[in-house]
Amino acid sequence: MSVYVGNLSFDVTQDDLSQAFAEYGTVKSVQLPTDRETGRMRGFGFVEMSSDAEETAAIDALDGAEWMGRDLKVNKAKPREDRRPSGGGGGGWDNNRRSSSRY
Repeated sequence: MSVYVGNLSFDVTQDDLSQAFAEYGTVKSVQLPTDRETGRMRGFGFVEMSSDAEETAAIDALDGAEWMGRDLKVNKAKPREDRRPSGGGGGGWDNNRRSSSRY
């Protein structure tokens, strides 16, 4: 499990986030997702720590705290939901079916 960190400054680096969480335990990894098109950080990240107790301590200390000019949103990360590709609408029309009635 990991910790979700939201409302991050777009200037934050993995090292910045790692240092902030290191005060509460051993940081195993930091992920800062970026936008595919622009390469710009998306404003949130994930931190994995060595134990649940360390994660809880970091959440308790940092949720709502001001950091780099922003009020952080910190909580247990939820498992990623499977995303299904969104097809192009079609309004339920079945292209393989032809209407037998004429208007």
